[in-house]
Amino acid sequence: MIPRYTLPEMGALWTDEAKLATWVEVEVLACAAHHELGIVPAADLAAIEAGEVPSPARVAEIEASTDHDVIAFLSAFAETIPDPDGTNPSRWVHYGMTSSDLLDTALGVTLARATDLVLAKADNLVAVLKARALEHWDTLCVGRTHGVQAEPTTFGHKLAQFAFAVDRGRVRLRAAREAVAVGSISGAVGTYANLDPFVEAYVCERLGLAVEPVATQVVARDRHAELLAALAVLAASVEQLATEVRHLQRTEVREVEEPFGAGQKGSSAMPHKRNPIKSERLVGLARLLRGHVVTALENVALWHERDISHSSAERVILPDALITADYQLDLARRVVEGLVVFPERMRANLELTQGLLSSSRVLLDVVEREGITRDVAYARVQAAAMAAWHDERPFVETLAEEGLTVEESDLAPERFLARHGIVRERLAALEV
Repeated sequence: MIPRYTLPEMGALWTDEAKLATWVEVEVLACAAHHELGIVPAADLAAIEAGEVPSPARVAEIEASTDHDVIAFLSAFAETIPDPDGTNPSRWVHYGMTSSDLLDTALGVTLARATDLVLAKADNLVAVLKARALEHWDTLCVGRTHGVQAEPTTFGHKLAQFAFAVDRGRVRLRAAREAVAVGSISGAVGTYANLDPFVEAYVCERLGLAVEPVATQVVARDRHAELLAALAVLAASVEQLATEVRHLQRTEVREVEEPFGAGQKGSSAMPHKRNPIKSERLVGLARLLRGHVVTALENVALWHERDISHSSAERVILPDALITADYQLDLARRVVEGLVVFPERMRANLELTQGLLSSSRVLLDVVEREGITRDVAYARVQAAAMAAWHDERPFVETLAEEGLTVEESDLAPERFLARHGIVRERLAALEV
């Protein structure tokens, strides 16, 4: 992912230095496990533990001739391991292991750590959505279906739906985090031919990983597909929020506005512009994450016990997806925190159709009061509504022309919110 959309803490997890440090962590723990089994002498283990994380430059230098990144790493790491007595302690590094034992176990560590950062961002977004929803719980506004005014709602209700959507997304992401936080140190085709299963259990326990129950040299890639899918669904919920902000910021609507900095410029040509660029960016990032899901799904079906067709793709999609999700959620939080709300404009839009938004309540009142069938009542109310729509007259006037007497108070938008408190109770109980 480009630096523009990379937050420092997340970006640090995906550097070459961080990757090599995790590889060293796995290899040292494997040696410690072999020491527990009586294979690696204590002095040799101490020397291995004194080794240093090799520089990416040195690993790249060796890889230029080996064309194998793990072998290049092992050679570079061996150079840092002290050998004062000539016992060659580095011979125990990677003992009995195959490349995927190292790569997939280290990847499990990095994915778990990265997903934890994304989950923290999701928690923050739920918290700010809940807070602003409660702040505007009684701020009346228009509810729209098909882009057309429907019935009154509140802006707090709008924000609450996004709070719950992001909450569902983080539930899925927690499950996906558990799915990818696994390791495998079981040998060339996963049969432990040259490794005691104790080594795997020892290493994974200390890294906070579960053990892949049936490894085939690699950790199953449906796990990684689940993670990418969970990130994409969460991003889609953020996209839904951003799309709503974009619509509500249109000049003709202007019920909300993104935060706009003191020195911010909206257009190079038009000084008056205040564009919803952050929300548009949130939408674009969601598109990117959806695209990565396809690649992750295609990585699931590997040949036999293992091939590396997934490897090149994962070097791109895994860091990109997690970095993108981390940034997108953080940007969404900033948008919601700084969102400017215009209650007066919301009220004006409520009154735009001069009472038509209360047609459903009028319909029920007519059915209840006059004892006529719903079809007959609907026809009369609709006729009045269409007359008000086309002639741009108050709904109460056209209803009277249909012989339906309605008081202005009967058309008050507040009538729609008499039972709205139950939704607020659910929101108040939402964990943040």
